[in-house]
Amino acid sequence: MTKELPHHHGNLREALIHAGLQLLAEGGPSALTLRRAAARAGVSHAAPAHHFDGLTGLLTAIAARAYQAFSSQMIRHREAAEPTDVARLVGVCQGYLAFAKEDSGLFHLLFVSSDVAREDAALMQASGLAYQVLRDACLPFSPLGQPDPEIEIAVWSMVHGYALLGLNLPDSPKRMIVQIPEFEVLLKRIIANPVETPLALDRDIS
Repeated sequence: MTKELPHHHGNLREALIHAGLQLLAEGGPSALTLRRAAARAGVSHAAPAHHFDGLTGLLTAIAARAYQAFSSQMIRHREAAEPTDVARLVGVCQGYLAFAKEDSGLFHLLFVSSDVAREDAALMQASGLAYQVLRDACLPFSPLGQPDPEIEIAVWSMVHGYALLGLNLPDSPKRMIVQIPEFEVLLKRIIANPVETPLALDRDIS
C-alpha cells in the first residue's frame, strides 16, 4: 500500500488542484486522471476521494481556479493597453485570445469539456467574474449607457469564435481557405456600429 505523503503545508485539496493544473498545461485534457493528479501531488491514489467527488469534482475545482487565471489574463492585457475605451476593449479580447493559445488545455476545460459540473456555485461565481471583465470593457459602447447584452454577446461570440477556430494563429489552416482579417479590425466594426436594442428603439419612437 502506498503511504500518503505530507504535502504543501497539509493542504491536500490545493495540492491536487495544483497538480491537475500542471497536468492539463503539460498534456491537455487527456493527461489528467485522478491517479495522475494524486501521483503528482505525492499522495496515494485514494487520497482525492477525501476532497473531490470523482474526476468531475476535481475538474470543476480546477475550472474555477482556471477562470481566475483567465480573468487575470484579460485584466493584465487591459491594463497594458492605451487608456482609451477602444484600446481597453481590444486589450481584454487580446487577453482572451492569449489565454486560449497559451493555456489551451484549461481553455478546453472552461468552455468545451462535458466533465465539469457547470452548476457548481464556485465555478459559476468565477465564470461570472470573468464575464464581468468583458462586460465592463463593452459598457462604454452601449448606446444606453448601461450594460447591453447585445453588444456584449456580439463581442464575446466573435472573440470566442476566433479562439475556438484558431483564427488568431498565424499558421492556422483556415488561412488556406480564406483571408482572415485581424481580430481588431472586425471588433472595431462591431463597436463602431452598435446594435439598437429594443429599449433604444422604444426611446427613439417615443
